[in-house]
Amino acid sequence: MRRYGKNPDEDDIRIRPNPKGNRPRTHTRPKHEDAEDGMVLTVDRGRLTCLVDDRTVMAMKARELGRKAAVVGDTVSLVGDLSGEKDTLARIVRIGERRSVLRRTADDDDPYERVVVANADQLAIVTALADPEPRPRMIDRCLVAAYDGGLSPLLVLTKSDLASPEKLLEAYIPLGVPYIVTSREELENGDAADRVREQLNDRITAFVGHSGVGKTTLVNALVPKDRRRTTGVVNAVTGRGRHTTTSALALPLPDGRGWVVDTPGVRSFGLNHIDPSRVIHAFPDLEPGTEDCPRGCTHDAVQPECALGAWVTAGHADPARLDSLHRLLATRERREGD
Repeated sequence: MRRYGKNPDEDDIRIRPNPKGNRPRTHTRPKHEDAEDGMVLTVDRGRLTCLVDDRTVMAMKARELGRKAAVVGDTVSLVGDLSGEKDTLARIVRIGERRSVLRRTADDDDPYERVVVANADQLAIVTALADPEPRPRMIDRCLVAAYDGGLSPLLVLTKSDLASPEKLLEAYIPLGVPYIVTSREELENGDAADRVREQLNDRITAFVGHSGVGKTTLVNALVPKDRRRTTGVVNAVTGRGRHTTTSALALPLPDGRGWVVDTPGVRSFGLNHIDPSRVIHAFPDLEPGTEDCPRGCTHDAVQPECALGAWVTAGHADPARLDSLHRLLATRERREGD
């Protein structure tokens, strides 16, 4: 350490320059009162495509937002060049409050949660009845994520010409989850799209499913031809689909009747971020039975002091509904392949 003696003068002391510039830091942020509102349609390597009025605008996140990230479905405020012309770039300066969030982790041991889509009203869980085989554990996990995030679930079963849906539906009818069964022929002639579209009108619906179930094929049948995405096939050796959708993308339904969000095919849906105590809110018929539960009760089958079991046994609710709740809560503790 340099010593300057007992009485140094200003010529003896060297002031280090501010490496980040001479402007002092401030917590005051610009208000951007002239910002225009938009919706995030897709995110690709730090660039966000947003819908502003009737035009698409390329944007980047403003530095003052820090680590806060915008995702597909977010309402945002933008400044800068909002013309939407080629090679122009706007800035996102605010991210609106989210009314719903679909989140997942890569697996149950991963502490890093990923927000898949924001502000969706509905989650369409697309599952093939064969080729590839259905994975009920995956469906259960998606249901838990939907209930936790504030989305209404919709079960879409494809390829019914290859297998019957009855056995699979037995597990979900007690949950009251609406469902649609489609075949490959119906997809080709447009009948499936018409029936699915009835469930999507005037809503934002996120589509999720593992690769090869026909998710993107169905989305393509729902949206205008110029908005369609590339599709793939199921690997004959592994029985798994090939990822053809690499990023989430919001697409408008015809006549402005709503939006669909096509998400990348997933092979796992981790629930590390889920608070089990919130899942009960998706069972309003069972919630009154939790009044006598101890503080912090998660209402699963292994809670010895949970009051739900006795309440249902007394005839206040359908036992099948409690069994469904227990199954969904248990899926967080079990791997998808169990």
